[in-house]
Amino acid sequence: MLQLKKPLAFIDLETTGVNLGLDRIVEIAIVKILPDGTKSIKRKLLNPEMAIPKASSEIHGITDEMVKDAPTFKQVAHELKQMLDGCDLAGYNSNRFDIPLLMEEFLRVQVDFDMKNRKLLDVQNIFHKMEPRTLGAAYKFYCNKALEGAHGAEVDAAATHEILEAQLERYPELGNNVDTILKTIGEDVIVDFARRFIMENGTEVFNFGKFKGRPVADVLKSEPQYYDWMMKGDFPQHTKQKLTEIYTRTMLKKN
Repeated sequence: MLQLKKPLAFIDLETTGVNLGLDRIVEIAIVKILPDGTKSIKRKLLNPEMAIPKASSEIHGITDEMVKDAPTFKQVAHELKQMLDGCDLAGYNSNRFDIPLLMEEFLRVQVDFDMKNRKLLDVQNIFHKMEPRTLGAAYKFYCNKALEGAHGAEVDAAATHEILEAQLERYPELGNNVDTILKTIGEDVIVDFARRFIMENGTEVFNFGKFKGRPVADVLKSEPQYYDWMMKGDFPQHTKQKLTEIYTRTMLKKN
């Protein structure tokens, strides 16, 4: 059983999106565990003061209508700070997302949320450390065999086939063909393989730099020199190919 020297607060956020600089919290839940085992829970819906994208609402079920009368983060910031006072912080993928976004919200409303002397426990890191996501680990898990000769291309490819066959046996809901498998696990929508662009609501948007989150076509219309900069830059050829496709399509529409 978990032994604590100071309170540990488990934090989870639902948000308008995943951009740490732009997106806002729409729901926060804190489960606070004291050293004596006492548990207290705080959950709040928050008005993000921006529209919640449909794609985000489809994930967490929170709509603009549900938060229109909810308090803003600024209105509850001191209450949240007080609950988290003296706590170490925990969550799932919290070091990469929940805690950085929570910090952004505190900074935005100029509430000093001191991170000094706090331990950060990301439970996902335990999962990844104790259950490695390597090919060898998957082969051991699904096929119950050690992968001899790992990192030889033929050995690795053959092992991957064995793993898939074992997965189909273990998870009948996957079906038994590529279409049914992808329907179950979801299919990656790839614009360019380097992920410099991603799809949001059917539109290619930048996934890096000063235009991150903005539609590529809109940027190319307003600042066509950005196309030249990328084409001259050290970007993968596939990225440049996709950029040119978007640029050509955009210019044809413009004309």
